[in-house]
Amino acid sequence: MALEELNPFAIAQKQLDIAAEIMQLEPALHEFLRWPVRELHVTLPVRMDDGSTEIFHGFRVQYNDSRGPTKGGLRFHPHETIDTVRALAAWMTWKTSVMDIPLGGGKGGIICNPKVMSPSELERLSRAYIRQVGRILGEDMDIPAPDVYTTPQIMAWMMDEYSFMRGYNVPGMITGKPLPLGGSAGRGDATARGGMYCIREAAKRMGMQTEGATVAIQGFGNAGQYAALLAPRLLGAKVVAVSDSKGGVYNPKGLDPVALLAYKNDTGSVVDFPSADAVSNSELLELEVDILAPAALENQITSDNAARIKAKISAELANGPTTLDADEILHEKGVYVLPDFLCNAGGVTVSYFEQVQNAYGYYWKEAQVHELLDEKMTAAFQAVAETSEQYKVNNRIGAYIVAVGRVAEACKLRGWV
Repeated sequence: MALEELNPFAIAQKQLDIAAEIMQLEPALHEFLRWPVRELHVTLPVRMDDGSTEIFHGFRVQYNDSRGPTKGGLRFHPHETIDTVRALAAWMTWKTSVMDIPLGGGKGGIICNPKVMSPSELERLSRAYIRQVGRILGEDMDIPAPDVYTTPQIMAWMMDEYSFMRGYNVPGMITGKPLPLGGSAGRGDATARGGMYCIREAAKRMGMQTEGATVAIQGFGNAGQYAALLAPRLLGAKVVAVSDSKGGVYNPKGLDPVALLAYKNDTGSVVDFPSADAVSNSELLELEVDILAPAALENQITSDNAARIKAKISAELANGPTTLDADEILHEKGVYVLPDFLCNAGGVTVSYFEQVQNAYGYYWKEAQVHELLDEKMTAAFQAVAETSEQYKVNNRIGAYIVAVGRVAEACKLRGWV
């Protein structure tokens, strides 16, 4: 038996291929949508605090801009690869399309370990990246945002560097900024909040109660932390397990998310949280819970462990956590998968709201952001669920059919293919 494909870009292409076949997409259009329209590779010399100079490598991929300027996060990660960035740029294209917002998909990354860099080193790296990549960025071209190990502060440095290059203030060239620099209310928890709205709609469709439902969250970064805080508040659910890169904790009676977050901030990890048993990242995925939220990195649910997943709903707050083979296994088992580019699209949706607010210099209250996000997530979920049922396919392929159809139409109307 051949080894399962784990290259994220190959997975993204294969997912598209499956949808394209069902949709009977024209061969040239199908081939065009399999590749980024452009990508930039950069080499960045950065002066470190000890006086030495380190050389970093970075990327920016603009996958497809037929529906509007490209949009997508910037990742600082020691194991970043161009294929991961390409895959994420492709998923961003489908994500903005499935949400029906007038943007395309992009993604960027720098190969670095931000955990061992000082704030001043991170600032110099951030500015160096914009000096090289800024020539293809802009509010009408390509708008970055935070992603793995990047923060509102990093977005602020990047916006400042870009504005300096242009000679005037350009807040709309990047999103996820601090509020005083033109950030949007409601951006911090948007990814997790959008996921909660999706879970709510899925539960309604399944006839499942979320009140008292048990939740396990793999990954305790931005999305995972907010998911832990919001699941009790928005769903009435009980968080019973959480993990981060160092390990996890489990208590079937429930964990206190506020106390857990304070403990993580104090110690750097959820490991050894009082009144909870230790659980590994892999064990957490297989717990008997109602809702599983993979919120860590890609390729966590594979053909090796998919058959042992016991959750009723898998809400993908991370990008690419489930492989193709695992998708089929989960579908056959009756696990209701909320695919990543639908479930975690709250972040890009509120980033889009931030762009809109920057463009006309008027800022919305948080309640208005939440209301508009709920409206967008609910409409996108319904479109995906109905398409999946119509074509008798799993939700990921249903989401692809919705998203690819919209992008394909834009490419044809422009006369590209």
